[in-house]
Amino acid sequence: MSTSPEPSSSPALDRVRRTASEVFGRDVLRPGQAAASTSLLEGHDVLLVAPTGAGKSLTYQVPGLLLDGPCVVVSPLIALQQDQVGGLIEHGARAARLSSAETEAQREQVLASLEAGELDFVFLAPEQLAVDEVRRRIAAARPGLVAVDEAHCVSTWGSDFRPDYARLGELIDELGQRPARPRVVAMTATAAPPVREDITARLHLREPRTVVTDFARENLSFRVVPVADGAGQQRAVLEAAAAPGCGIVYCRTRPATEEYADLLGAEGRRVAAYHAGLPQRRRAETLEAFLAGELDVVVATSAFGMGIDKPDVRWVVHAQAPESPDTYYQEAGRAGRDGQEAVATLVHRPEDHALGRFFAPSVPGRGEVRRVLALAPGVEMAAAQEETGLGRRKIQRIRNLAHLAEESGRGTGADAVLELAEAQRSLERSRVEMMRAYAEGRRCREELLLAYLGASLDERCGRCDTCEDGRAEEGRAEEGAPAEATYVLQERVVHAEFGAGVVSDVETDRVTVLFDDVGYRTLSLEVVEREDLLDTVG
Repeated sequence: MSTSPEPSSSPALDRVRRTASEVFGRDVLRPGQAAASTSLLEGHDVLLVAPTGAGKSLTYQVPGLLLDGPCVVVSPLIALQQDQVGGLIEHGARAARLSSAETEAQREQVLASLEAGELDFVFLAPEQLAVDEVRRRIAAARPGLVAVDEAHCVSTWGSDFRPDYARLGELIDELGQRPARPRVVAMTATAAPPVREDITARLHLREPRTVVTDFARENLSFRVVPVADGAGQQRAVLEAAAAPGCGIVYCRTRPATEEYADLLGAEGRRVAAYHAGLPQRRRAETLEAFLAGELDVVVATSAFGMGIDKPDVRWVVHAQAPESPDTYYQEAGRAGRDGQEAVATLVHRPEDHALGRFFAPSVPGRGEVRRVLALAPGVEMAAAQEETGLGRRKIQRIRNLAHLAEESGRGTGADAVLELAEAQRSLERSRVEMMRAYAEGRRCREELLLAYLGASLDERCGRCDTCEDGRAEEGRAEEGAPAEATYVLQERVVHAEFGAGVVSDVETDRVTVLFDDVGYRTLSLEVVEREDLLDTVG
């Protein structure tokens, strides 16, 4: 898998620039847009890794108009799909959405228009693409491009893995084999290197080029506010949310969003809560009001996030630590997308990490797994529920685990399913510990977050709280001068107990490895070298 540099000149680049300017009014392309778009026109599949607000949509919109056949956009959120459809129509493109929100007659009209060559773009969720009739009719339209948004959802390594994404590679293959197979662009704002590799494999990307833009945010300052108890936590959140301008407060639970919305409202802020338990219409109204500047603050769970296009968010506050550093970086990155100064604050209470461990996926019982595996192929969900005595979500989870276990070569029986479930739980719990290390460490905040994402800073950011108060510098001084690098970022290694993994971060006295079966582990370099615990591979 090659990494594509920014092109300097080519016929494909000329076409990209002309279309971006004439159709979308973009005379200057952002980093990554030219490389990704021209790679698609030159016949490659593309994995684009770029931070929130980097303009990933243009990398399928421009090639979608230039390649023969319609562009199929797979996106997880119906509301985001409609926003994208509206934006394309405003620029003169022919676009439509195919979702559960439409009536049967409306869906039929969309498919008929697609088959008749009357659409440039069709948006749908992965579960729609899984419908045989829908997929057959899309294939008949001979699409030239498939764009997969939030592509990290396809990866079991990703913190937002979604079962509906698990079969996307197979489904896309069924849209046509080369030369008829459409090109694929997978887009994500949060993908550590092992996730990138997993996305490439699971989406069956062919002759892929990986385009990774700079994740450093020179206008965004990271802060951590330690608190001892719930009362201190509440005070810290309210103080951080009193900052000028509009902002977002993220909470881990729905009741917490309602509580903080009430408290901020009592202080005179124009505020609303947002979570998946609210009616769809109310959520849509809240989003619309926030984007229009009619709300100062939205207090939300992680349900408020994907596709939020508001450049003037001045601050983001996390009332509790999220489940992983990549989730945190993505949510915090919704501040300051206009390039102006912004602040991301994490209110840190050590007990809150127990909440993260609670949210980690459970391991199903062996008997439950055996009952699901014993079901006849193709049995309907209602019959499966009656036969197994299990709920829909548990059955679907076990089925997905079985599919992934077989695909990864672990096997097809109950042992393989349970082994994979345990590995997933270990990975999620290790991510919680990485968030603890971020919150409690003295290292430059941005340096640590970028290391988790497989990137690096040439020097400390100089803006975060640990840089400003000197803790980052003091920590380095106490560690002493850096030793000669023993391990290299993204190097494959093997540990006698933890198995195979990838080096994700190297410090003066420790190395952090993402192991295939147990997740992240931070190891003392002194112990590793003394006991000869890590062997490099290849």
